[in-house]
Amino acid sequence: MTTIHVQKTARIHVRPRGPGQPGVARRLLYVFVAVWCMIALFPLLWMASTSLKPVTEPIGGLGAMLPKAPTLANYARVSEVLPLARNTLNSLIVASLGTVITVFLCSLAGFAFAKYNFPGKNALFYLLLATMMIPVEAGIVPTFIIMRRLGWINTYQALIVPRAATAIGIFYLRQYIVSYPSELIEQGRIDGCSEFRIYWQLVMPVVAPALAAWGSLAFIARWNDFMLPLLLMRSKDMYTLMVAISVLPVSEGLSTPWPIIMAGTCVAVFPLILIYLVLQRFQVAGLALGAVKG
Repeated sequence: MTTIHVQKTARIHVRPRGPGQPGVARRLLYVFVAVWCMIALFPLLWMASTSLKPVTEPIGGLGAMLPKAPTLANYARVSEVLPLARNTLNSLIVASLGTVITVFLCSLAGFAFAKYNFPGKNALFYLLLATMMIPVEAGIVPTFIIMRRLGWINTYQALIVPRAATAIGIFYLRQYIVSYPSELIEQGRIDGCSEFRIYWQLVMPVVAPALAAWGSLAFIARWNDFMLPLLLMRSKDMYTLMVAISVLPVSEGLSTPWPIIMAGTCVAVFPLILIYLVLQRFQVAGLALGAVKG
């Protein structure tokens, strides 16, 4: 009689992870990103908290992070010491007009470098890129002399014209326009379009994300500019917001009134936060796409 032995095989049942259940590595990544975001946001939170504290309340230490007696008196004091509305208007005029002019001129030059062939094109483009290695501070004295001889000291054009076009802006927009099909440009010429119409109606709508990305970066840079307005603006009524905030300690005496300074800083930072929230998708998409274009 034959005996048959049946060996039972142990089976391990692995419960599949649902699509909404992240793995351990992804969870650790979420924790790391959350901690990093808190570290990055801490200066802004401290600034906002300090701006709501009375001048006599301590501002140092983790225990003093939250204001014990929140007040808006610091914002009122900033408006009393400075012509805050006029300073904000100055910054808006300089940043807005400067950004529009910069985007227009840089895109126009980028279009020329990308789609036109002319003698010395490459040499001129490399020379333009070489100017990016020159520190901005090296041009401060020549800029001041030129602005004084033109009679532009204490005027808006002194802050707008010297930086109307930048090498990095021309290079940045040229990287997008160079991938635009040249056949479409030739088709536009055959249809009787002028060169400016080709630039304005055919090319610019296609590179609109790049224009928005560069425009937001240019606006933030001009809004935060401190050195040139400090050098060329002479009266409080012509100060930009950044320069006006820098004179707050002098206006309040020998001690440094940090809550009042933080209140003015909050006023200066708030428009930039709004612009970033509105245009962040253009910045991220534009920078990512520009990194792979040649």
